[in-house]
Order: sequence, then structure tokens, then C-alpha cells
Amino acid sequence: MPETEMTGNIFYLARRETNVGTKAATQAEKVTAEALLVERVCGGDSAAFGELYRIFAPLVHGIILARVPRGEVEDLVQEVFLSAYKNAASLRDRNAVGAWLVMIARRRAVEFYRQAKPTEEISEDLSSNTGDNTQTEAREILAAIRALPETYCETLVLRLVEGMTGQEIAERTGLKPESVRVNLHRGMKLLREKLGIEE
Repeated sequence: MPETEMTGNIFYLARRETNVGTKAATQAEKVTAEALLVERVCGGDSAAFGELYRIFAPLVHGIILARVPRGEVEDLVQEVFLSAYKNAASLRDRNAVGAWLVMIARRRAVEFYRQAKPTEEISEDLSSNTGDNTQTEAREILAAIRALPETYCETLVLRLVEGMTGQEIAERTGLKPESVRVNLHRGMKLLREKLGIEE
């Protein structure tokens, strides 16, 4: 290899390493508002925890609703946030608080079924008005969503039940916006098929 070409390559690699180092430094300096809230929670700030709850409760609610009976969701959401409060200091990447809460919610839903004692469920028709078709339809749709693969189920519950936008789902779960868009599109297609709705 000629010396001039080798020298050019060295300068190119040196510039590239400098740019990579600058990128890494910029990303390390980039701290989200949620990460700052986690820092405050670790310092004992209960108002910061309340704000964290307000931001992420719909996310956690949707993740759990996608997995467990409706009557159990509220208690499990509280358990997830109690666990998060107790273990906030263990969160390594403060910017990933949404993904961390999703992980805790998924684990808590799994634990719910491990600990569940066999019971006989009372028909939901007994607890509602017999003429209320809207609630019956909502239950059927939720059951159809829960029957979908987990990836689509979670995303659809967050979008359709919790009312989160695709961008919010991506930001709070740590998924890429493109992945959320694909999951919503494919999930809706499967849901329409399950419900017998033609496009």
C-alpha cells in the first residue's frame, strides 16, 4: 500500500474515532426528563414519584391488562409501582425507565398466574346489565386482542385501550417507532380477521 494512501486511511480512521467518541459523549450527556425524575425518586422525592406514576401508569396498566383479568389489573399496577419505588436505585440506565417498568409489569403478570389459586369464575353477565351490549362487545374485543401474539396484544391494548399514540408507545417501551407501527398494523389486521371485520 502506498504511503500516501496509508496516511489518508489513518487520518480517516482518526477522524472517524473522534466522531464516534463525540457521539458517545453526546449520548451519555443526553438525559431524559424521566431519568431526572428517577434520580429525584432515588433521593426520596415523593412528588417526583407521583409524576413518574402519572407518566407511566397508562403504560403499565395496558401491559397488565393485556395479560390478566380486568378485576386484578388495578392492584397489580400498584404492586408494579411499589416494586419500582423500592428498587429505583437498582435501575442502571435511568433513561430506560419505561422499558424497566414494562419488564416489571410483565414479570408481575406471570407471578400472578403462578400464585393464583384455582377458582371458579362468575360469569361477567351476572355483574352487568343484560341489555348493555357495549360492555359485552368491549369484553369480546379485549378477549380477541388477548388471543393475539404477545407483541401485537400489548401494542394494541396500549393504543386502543390506553389511548397512547404510536410515538408514546415507542418512547415509553423503548421500542423503535417503526416496530410499533408494524406491530399496530399487523395486530389490527389479525384483530379484524378474528372479529370477522372486512377491510
